[in-house]
Order: sequence, then structure tokens, then C-alpha cells
Amino acid sequence: MQSTMVSQTRTVLVQNSTRVSCKAAIAAPVARVFNGKATRASKKAAAGATRRGAGRQLATRVSAMAGSDYEMQTLTSWLLKKEADGIIDNELATVISSIGTACKQIGSLVNRAGISNLTGLAGEQNVQGEDQKKLDVISNEVFSNCLRTSGRTGVIASEEEDQPVAVEETFSGDYVVVFDPLDGSSNIDAGISVGSIFGVYAPSEECRIDDMDDPEAMMKKCVLNVCKAGNELLVAGYVLYSSSTVLVLTIGDGVWGFTLDPLVGEYVLSHPNIKIPEEGKIYAFNEGNYQGWTPELKAYIDSLKDAEKWGGKPYSARYIGSLVGDFHRTLLYGGIYGYPGDTKNVNGKLRLLYECAPMSMLAEQAGGKGSTGYERVLDIVPDQVHQRVPLFCGSKKEVEYLESMLQK
Repeated sequence: MQSTMVSQTRTVLVQNSTRVSCKAAIAAPVARVFNGKATRASKKAAAGATRRGAGRQLATRVSAMAGSDYEMQTLTSWLLKKEADGIIDNELATVISSIGTACKQIGSLVNRAGISNLTGLAGEQNVQGEDQKKLDVISNEVFSNCLRTSGRTGVIASEEEDQPVAVEETFSGDYVVVFDPLDGSSNIDAGISVGSIFGVYAPSEECRIDDMDDPEAMMKKCVLNVCKAGNELLVAGYVLYSSSTVLVLTIGDGVWGFTLDPLVGEYVLSHPNIKIPEEGKIYAFNEGNYQGWTPELKAYIDSLKDAEKWGGKPYSARYIGSLVGDFHRTLLYGGIYGYPGDTKNVNGKLRLLYECAPMSMLAEQAGGKGSTGYERVLDIVPDQVHQRVPLFCGSKKEVEYLESMLQK
């Protein structure tokens, strides 16, 4: 009897000891010992404990990686994911990456403009009769070169060029890229925010390098190819050169912002899935042109300043004079940006193809709106490459209120 009790006690001790060791073991197989003989049941239990322990360890490791302070999603990895999801193809990803590279170079030039003799006028005028800054010319060349060497663009159209240019170096993709290489360049000498704006359209058969034997006919086809409505844009975006360099773009599935990390040399996702507030009490208009506006537009501006109409607090005016800077603030804080026509410039001064359409696509993708005051900007088909239109974009309710005032 006593011998039996001792035996049972020994068995309990061995089993308890085994349980402890099973919990501690993760990678090594554990066998439970019972009276010096390994049983099949104990081996199975030990193996199960090992798998569970290893599984928990792996989950913990993955969780730790997901919450790592050093984790970052770059523009490159983001593009690869969108390509894997079937939203874009490899050629379009290459075009976007090339634009990002061009803007890194332009951002560097902007930052060093004051000490590299890059401020001031270049002594030339662009096709619109505007004086070109030195950085206008250089930025246009940088942007064009990066797009050409990507091998994925068939036609490029710049605000600084008279006509669209067919790219001979292309071997795949043939995308049409429109861009304003340096918007707000009049602010360069004062060190105020400037930016680049771009849009990408699908390739077309209207402009082919095979037609190079008849340059005039090819140019006409290229112009027709570029003059597309904004609702056909595949990609729209801008890069802000300010206290930091920020790339904001849409590929039709929301708006995403990436901030350039100068130490790593990569754009890092910093503003995922941006949504513009539905309303915002900030307006960005150049009120120096007030006297040249229509009575309806004047009444709209006056209403924003009426404190009683807005519960005792009128709208705030914020105007930089740089479309990218003003739009970026509006995108994040809400409100409305406007560049209307006036008695001097009936259709305003912003170009439909290079500025209004890309910005309107971004506004709509973020939940806002882009309008001329009477129609949706993205529905307008340009009949000229450098066509201008009035632009009002920002929070949806703010733009709708402006439309209601203009259409009285």
C-alpha cells in the first residue's frame, strides 16, 4: 500500500515537471517521461505544445514588426502594392516613379536657389507671354529629361512649351504626361512655397513616332491626343516644396501623401487616404482683383465677411499666391480656393490641362469638388493646349455655396 502511494506521488511530480517544461519549450521536441518509458500520448501532447508555442512566438514577432518604430511605407513599396492589386500596371508605376525622381531634383534646386544663383528672371517669356524665372527653365528641363529616360512616355506637354512633344526614346507604355514644372515661381526669390503639378493620361494611337516623316501632321495628332477631359486622367498629383517636400497623388482610389525623407532619399507615406473636410471657414482668393469681378462674385465674397451670417465669426482669408501651397492647405484644413475670371482675364489665369484638371481630380478623390462656378472642371474638353478656365475647388459644401451665389 505504501509502495503504491509512493509510486503515485512520483508519477504526479513527474507529470507536473513535464507540464512546466512543455510550456517553456518552443523549438525543441519534448517527451513526457512516465516511469522511464515515453508514451505515445505524451509525445503527441508535447508536439502540440511545441507547435502552439512556436505559433505564439511567430505571432508575437510579426506583431512586434508591425508596430516597429522603424517601419515605413515608401512610395516605391506603395506602387508595388497597387501594381499587385491590379490598380496600375508596371509602365504606369515607372512613370510615377520618374515624376517623383524629377521632383526630388527640383526640390533640391529650389532649396539651394538663393546660394546657387538660380533666382531672378531667365530673360525669356513662355508661350503665355509670362516672364520665365531661371528655375522655370531648369525645372522644365529636369522634368522632361526624367520622363524621356523612363521610356514609358509617348507624349509630354509642359506649361513652359509651345506645343506637346513626342518622345522618341519611348519603348513601352506611351503614356501622355502633362505638367507644370514649377508653379508659383514668382515666389521663389522670397522663399515662399512653390510646387510642381502633373497629370497622366492613357496612351493613344493619335500620336505615333511612325509619323515622324510628316512632322506637321504628327504635331496635329499630338495636340488632339493631349486635349482630353480631366475625367480621363489616370493619375493626378502635385509636389509641394516648402518646410518639407510633400508628394500628393491619386490613381483613382483616394488621395495619398508622401513626405520626402532627405536622410533616406525616399518618399515616405505620411498622409494616408486624405479626406478634405466637408466645410471649412477659410477662403483663398486674390482680393486685389475684387473690382474686376462680377457682382455675383463680389456678393459671395462679401457674404463670407458677414459675421452675423456665420454665427458671429466670419471666414478667414489665407492667400499665398502659389496654387500648390494654397490648395495643399485647403485639402488638409478645408475651405475653398478660387481663381476667378475678371475684366482683364475673363477666364482667369490657370491652365485647364496642367493645373485645373489635376487639382480638381485630387479634390474630388478626397471628397471635395472642382468647378468653374457653372460646370464641373473634369467634364471640360480643352480645345487648346494652353486653354484657361476659372477654378474654384475645395470642400464640397463651400464650392456648392459659391455655385449657388454665382448662378442666381
